[in-house]
Amino acid sequence: MTTISNLGVGSGLDLSTLLDNLTAAEQAPLTALKQKQTSYQTKLSAYGQLQSMLAAFQGTANQLSKPSFFNASTATSSNTAVLTATGSNTAAAGNYAINVTALAQAQSLVSGGQAKQDVAIGTGTIHIDFGAISGGTLDIDPASPTYGKYSGASFTANAGSTGFDIKIDSSNNTLQGVRDAINKANAGVTASIINDGSGTPYRLVLTSNATGATNSMKISVTSSDGTNALSNLVANDPAAAQNMQQTVAAQNAKLTVNNIAIQSASNQVSGAVQGVTLSLVQTGTSNVGVQRDNTAIQNGVQAFVTAYNNLQKAAASLSAYDPSSQTGSALTGDTVLRVVQSQLRGVLNTPQPGSGSSAITTLGQVGVTFQLDGTLSLDTAKLTKTMNENPSGVAALFGNEDGKSGYGNQLSTTITALTSSKGALTAATDGINRSLKDLSDQYAATEIRVNATIENYRKQFTQLDMVMAQMKNTSSYLTQQFNALNNSSSSK
Repeated sequence: MTTISNLGVGSGLDLSTLLDNLTAAEQAPLTALKQKQTSYQTKLSAYGQLQSMLAAFQGTANQLSKPSFFNASTATSSNTAVLTATGSNTAAAGNYAINVTALAQAQSLVSGGQAKQDVAIGTGTIHIDFGAISGGTLDIDPASPTYGKYSGASFTANAGSTGFDIKIDSSNNTLQGVRDAINKANAGVTASIINDGSGTPYRLVLTSNATGATNSMKISVTSSDGTNALSNLVANDPAAAQNMQQTVAAQNAKLTVNNIAIQSASNQVSGAVQGVTLSLVQTGTSNVGVQRDNTAIQNGVQAFVTAYNNLQKAAASLSAYDPSSQTGSALTGDTVLRVVQSQLRGVLNTPQPGSGSSAITTLGQVGVTFQLDGTLSLDTAKLTKTMNENPSGVAALFGNEDGKSGYGNQLSTTITALTSSKGALTAATDGINRSLKDLSDQYAATEIRVNATIENYRKQFTQLDMVMAQMKNTSSYLTQQFNALNNSSSSK
């Protein structure tokens, strides 16, 4: 049977080119479907960009919708070597004279010296309680044999505290082991070993992790080996036997604010000045001034204006039309885009109701105005002046705790409605996704049909080639036979 290796060889016809032309013609519907898919994908991407811009604008509107934002304040210290100050939205404007007489500090205890830090000491259970030391006398004479120890004092454990147990056994009964066991227990104490350079240089140091007078330590030991070795190392009761020296006493920070005495367990002092955190650095005096942070407010309003302008510029780009090439952009003439722009501009152009003769009801009163191209501009000087004269009016213009009134709340509500599951933008996006799925199904079905048709053409052309080749072979044979007969007749 005759076989065809290349289409057209048997017939001598340009069947390969013919098949290519037929293939291109049959695939024309696939090309059209691809173009539709590309168009929908471009539109879907444009909607995604629009939604992103709306989310950014909504974020700035939400910030301005909170009245507390307009209470932002700055606190400055006249002597940062003594303290620094940080204001909050609840800070009360004013000036405050501060005198720091003591810093909060954490208690630190040191044990007696040991010749080696890796030799077994003793076993048992170390129990650490936290509380306050009161009364008595602390020996502060470094030359005294009782230096760093109390006499006549009492210890009161913190209410509700049960303390911490740390087990010392044969696996950790060296100075190093005790240190590591205490640190591993996370008992609110940091243990370390120092070398004081003496004949028995290794000393265990225990430091409370928290500052303040109520974070003093009481350490008791229950022996498990019948000796007092572990107890002699760390047991320390301010009201009884003390086997460790106190090198740093637990104490509160002490200061006065406008001559009012204040104590704090931490050097981060909150509440001494309303809405202000004082970070104490050293003893001394400083004046703290608290005032409204107009810069933060201005930045917030500017961010609002910028986000709206970015949205407008994106919308203009996505809907642009080029008359010279008569081509549009992804959202040229798009109804959803027009709805978005119309609703946002409608909110911005609608005055707020306000209350009282000093009410601020429009954006123009705080320096926010529309430009000819539809974007917003901010007059920062006018905003600052209005903030100084009527801060509550500016805050009410943008928001209210009711979550409804004010431009910030209203714009946020509008954007939520547009982008919610039933919103115009979401509905349009869902519609495009459905169309893309339908086009994908159509493409798959059309591709199957086109491939089947082309394959049928190929089979028919192959069959034609084979028939033509057979006919050529037959014709050649008959020609040879007739020529042979003619030659034979001529020779007679």
